[in-house]
Amino acid sequence: MIDISTEYAGLKLRNPIVVSSSGLTNNAVRNKELEKAGAGAIVLKSLFEEQIEMQSASLMQESDFPEASDYIRGYIKANQLNTYIELVKKSKELCTVPIIASINCYKADIWTEFAHQIQEAGADAIELNVFSLETDLVYQNDKLRNNYVSILRKVKDAVSIPVIVKLGKYVDNLPALVHALKHNGADGVTLFNRFYQPDIDINSMQIVSGNVFSSHADLSDTLRWTAIISGKIPGIDIASSTGIHDWEDVVKCLLSGATTVQLCSSIYNQGSEVISQVITCLEEWMQQTQYKNLEEFRGKLSYANIADPGMYERAQFMKYFSNRD
Repeated sequence: MIDISTEYAGLKLRNPIVVSSSGLTNNAVRNKELEKAGAGAIVLKSLFEEQIEMQSASLMQESDFPEASDYIRGYIKANQLNTYIELVKKSKELCTVPIIASINCYKADIWTEFAHQIQEAGADAIELNVFSLETDLVYQNDKLRNNYVSILRKVKDAVSIPVIVKLGKYVDNLPALVHALKHNGADGVTLFNRFYQPDIDINSMQIVSGNVFSSHADLSDTLRWTAIISGKIPGIDIASSTGIHDWEDVVKCLLSGATTVQLCSSIYNQGSEVISQVITCLEEWMQQTQYKNLEEFRGKLSYANIADPGMYERAQFMKYFSNRD
């Protein structure tokens, strides 16, 4: 009998398919529908630190009482948090699969209290989506690592539920960062978050939003770093995310060492039924290849388990094509 259950960051999942944090998961009733479609876990839409600060700044500009700034900022934070807590509570009432809260942050100061309240609301884990685009010419990479570690440690001190860190791929020496996060208590990492994609409208001469969805072309980086991280840093659970659109992509991520695989763009484009399709095809593939459970092939093609690990490290086309006519 095929067993596709797994354990991710201490959570028991019926299968490795996780719905990624997005507008898909900002409604408890819809989350129940995603569970019915087969999801093994659901990551709620993020509570954005940046959005809270922007709303606070906007209201303060409209206010005739500058001294009321602290009150306005506190009100916005409390209102956003209360709304989010209701989403957590309602999702937990309706769903039986793990519900993972998501916090999008770049500072640690306001999230320790929020994280504790989110835990009290019933969240099974917290995914910290930490990112800031650094453009300072004298920026030091140690500062980035220390910021990630600082946020992680403060949140870990505030909660007892698992804490997962969602990372961007534009980080110098990603394995070193994941290694530091593991040793500071991270229960898992998600590779990768998808950033706002800017574009330029040449007619209106304005910066506009680019394509919000990922494509198959994005999968290569996800596979590369999943394989390297899982091979170099055993003992850290990895959720592969970005560029995953069908069951074959899911199998590839598991072979590279992923513990779970997050779907988002594929659900937007194909509907929630893609979850059950992926699960059915995964089980059929395992039946054909005679794998009884995920552990029998997970990481079989990771950095640590292939004859030439350099295949994952090659960054230039010539290194691969130099011997090809």
